[in-house]
Amino acid sequence: MIEKTLKQDEIDALFEAARSSAPESGRATKAAKVTPYNFSSAGQISNEQLRAISMLNDLFARNLTHNLAAWLRTRFQVNLVSAEQIQFNEFLLRIPEISYVASVRLEPLGTLSVLQLDLALAPPVIDLLLGGDGRNGPLRELTDIEESILASVVEIVCRELTVAWQPVGLSFNFERRQMQTQAARIISVNEKTLCLSFEIRMPHSSGLLNLALPAVVANTILRRLTSDWGRRRRHAGEARARMETLARRIRLGGSLQLPAVHLAASAVEDLAPGSVLRLDIPANTLPEWRVGNQTLGRAQAVRQGSHRAARMAGPLIEVAQ
Repeated sequence: MIEKTLKQDEIDALFEAARSSAPESGRATKAAKVTPYNFSSAGQISNEQLRAISMLNDLFARNLTHNLAAWLRTRFQVNLVSAEQIQFNEFLLRIPEISYVASVRLEPLGTLSVLQLDLALAPPVIDLLLGGDGRNGPLRELTDIEESILASVVEIVCRELTVAWQPVGLSFNFERRQMQTQAARIISVNEKTLCLSFEIRMPHSSGLLNLALPAVVANTILRRLTSDWGRRRRHAGEARARMETLARRIRLGGSLQLPAVHLAASAVEDLAPGSVLRLDIPANTLPEWRVGNQTLGRAQAVRQGSHRAARMAGPLIEVAQ
């Protein structure tokens, strides 16, 4: 093996090269990457906040679907379309020329939000409530009677919003219908709002339900939603274990009884003390063990001390069966 021995001038050259390259590498690592800041993105809803908002409004959409479908006695479907932050001026530009706009008071904050409903949904809803079959009608302004009927529907919408947003302590109270020219005075046109958009589908019509919440409300509920969402995720395991512990304390009605049989009315009519009633089931048939009116298996009637008891005679039967 041949060993290489460096001379002194070669060693000095290597040290000189190392010293000359060190400052350049140091400056390269310390250089910061600068990107321009977009002030319009300030206060944007994060993905975590959007998930929390979607959970609440999906609950609202499901509740409104079931309750209005039962009230109107027809197929009624509500779906969350979007949740975004936009300026109130942009929200106003999206409102059709002929539309239903109402002010909704948010308590306990004491501020107003704007609710907008497409008037294409009004004719079938009013027709159903007046005994019709929910046929579509021409797009026009409402009469006083029709406006009063539609106001009752908006009150139900506000009630379901209150139920869905109960976790953040927000109550929606229908105030009155507003003209579109007056809607611009409810919230500052340059204020950023949280806009929630829902699609409503009926057998003969469809339209949008939009809700604009002012920035002060949006910021308050978003902070509360984010903290509650994170707390629920951290304590999900503990809450589940606690629920299981409490569920084990629930007492359900149980019985040990023979299977159901059909008897002739004459056999029941002729019953007297000491009579023997034939049930037409085999003598070796085991009684059914029923809990909460569900058959869970078959068991034998036994005695345990001074009490009656049941001894399971086979595997449990699935409740779904």
